[in-house]
Amino acid sequence: MKLSIITIFPNFFDSFKNEALIARGIKKKILSIKIFNLRDWTVDNHKTVDDRPYGGGVGMVMKIEPIFKAVKAVKVKTKSKKTRIILLSAKGKIFNQKKAQQLSKYDNLIFICGRYEGVDERVAKHIADEEISIGEYVLFGGETAAMVIMEAVSRLIFGVIAKEESIENESFSSGSNLEHPQYTRPDVYIMKGKKLKVPSVLLSGDHAKIEGWRKKNSK
Repeated sequence: MKLSIITIFPNFFDSFKNEALIARGIKKKILSIKIFNLRDWTVDNHKTVDDRPYGGGVGMVMKIEPIFKAVKAVKVKTKSKKTRIILLSAKGKIFNQKKAQQLSKYDNLIFICGRYEGVDERVAKHIADEEISIGEYVLFGGETAAMVIMEAVSRLIFGVIAKEESIENESFSSGSNLEHPQYTRPDVYIMKGKKLKVPSVLLSGDHAKIEGWRKKNSK
């Protein structure tokens, strides 16, 4: 899968690409993450990507022209038949596991990371295929949201994570809840004079009982 990000802060994604499972997915050539600096498609010496909003108001709005040019160029460079263009926006539809599953079917996802007070509405209506938000709150920009979505989608790509984790992904996507309590060694930990014990059923070795306990205690 190709993941393409259009941003005015290309260095924002350095550690994201170079650490943990994402880095492993890239090394195994299962994932490809390319970062594109929106300012490369500006036309003035100051590399301006924003302007004052029509009708007045506080702050600046990102311009349609460089975004259109950037998306057009990225589509040519990535050469993918099945591409989805996503505008990260506070007013977009809330991201969830079902949406991650849908996005994992594409060959290439292009993320447009907004900044300032917003993005010219014509980008949402005529360039992006959809607007996505990761929650009912406002961030400085779309970069963090893009990383959240990329990580959720990458987990669903075969080979990025271990086989047993892939099974959990499938269960979660089908509606099963996997958020049961988790414990590890030691089975008894003394904290402030109090013994904190692992539930005895988890130490029993009875897999049927353990599975029943997990389902009962899932949230």
